[in-house]
Amino acid sequence: MEFSRRQVLGGAVAAIGTAVVSGARAEPVAQRGAAPRGRPADEPFGYCLNTSTIRGNNLDIVAVVTAASKAGFNAIEPWMTEIDTYTAKGGSLKDLGKRIADAGLTVEDAIAFNSWLDDDETRRAAAMEKIKIDMDKLAQIGGKRIATPPGNSRAPVSLDNAAKYYRAALELGEQMGIQPLCELWGTHPVLGPLSHGIYVTVATGRADASLLLDVFHLYKSATPFASLKQINGASLHVLHVNDYPQAADSSTLNDGNRIYPGDGVAPYPQIFRDLRDSGFRGYLSLELFNRDYWTHTADDNLKMGIEKVRATVKRALA
Repeated sequence: MEFSRRQVLGGAVAAIGTAVVSGARAEPVAQRGAAPRGRPADEPFGYCLNTSTIRGNNLDIVAVVTAASKAGFNAIEPWMTEIDTYTAKGGSLKDLGKRIADAGLTVEDAIAFNSWLDDDETRRAAAMEKIKIDMDKLAQIGGKRIATPPGNSRAPVSLDNAAKYYRAALELGEQMGIQPLCELWGTHPVLGPLSHGIYVTVATGRADASLLLDVFHLYKSATPFASLKQINGASLHVLHVNDYPQAADSSTLNDGNRIYPGDGVAPYPQIFRDLRDSGFRGYLSLELFNRDYWTHTADDNLKMGIEKVRATVKRALA
């Protein structure tokens, strides 16, 4: 799929300039439960828990929902593997959706893995079928979006093909009522740098194209954080927040080195101000994989985590 400059620029108006998914969709289960928590005037973002943050505490998804609500989060971002473990043990998706809603939470996104970024038609077709199945599960618990990360691709695909395949996922999502988010992974050769992600979302020519960004991955990709000014914040829905220690070489850091926002050297005042000023009013999803934090109770970890995120936001936007 080749794009002329006119096609890409034309798509930019639609893809970057609009924040919502077009077309009608069923009311999510979560919206029929308790009213989601409101946002204070000085905190324009929502607070979401990516469940990896307390993975080491070995809680089931129901206990995670309880802990997230107790800590004061507005939403959760579960991993599909956790949902599958829950149903494999006899859990009902409808019941899980009710528990989430009754806790005053929403499911803003879910983390899934598949091989959608693949030029092999057979493998890609299988990946799309898995995305469809995962979307159906999410719809049953009131989910809104699903991550489509690049994964460990067998061979790099062109940016034009990446846009083509992501557009197919968006078309499927429109049918299923779940919006796929194009997630960037720091050192991935195709969907690593922010510039590649911008090209892919624009080249889909769809208004519902949206990136799932991660502060740690942006750092690993060597993307200048000032580049966030090129993003229409209203087109973003979820931002993975975390921090990282000072390092002479970013390649020496891995996911386990992620720390609470504000405890490292990520330029959060710049990040939050630029995103706020560009219209971002989505969710900050705390995504950590720090084994040191897992030595604490889930409640203590989450209490510290949300306090760190909120304090970082307030300092940045004061």
